[in-house]
Amino acid sequence: MEVFMNSTVTVKYQTTIPKAVREQLGICINDALEWVVEKGKVVVHPVHNNFLGYRGSVKVGVGDISADITTARGDRTDKYR
Repeated sequence: MEVFMNSTVTVKYQTTIPKAVREQLGICINDALEWVVEKGKVVVHPVHNNFLGYRGSVKVGVGDISADITTARGDRTDKYR
């Protein structure tokens, strides 16, 4: 279904996304938008970050934080010698 609406570009080159468009695309505060120019037209795609989709992709286990800090400090000292 095509939706035709107008919005105005401000002096700071900002515009408001009409409510009906936001609702139809599920755009929320702090969502990113991808802007693409295709054959002289602008196509805007919402970029929904699926942060929780990465759950379990990094394997973690029991570690020794003190040893990790000591190693990191040593690496940093070596870097600036």
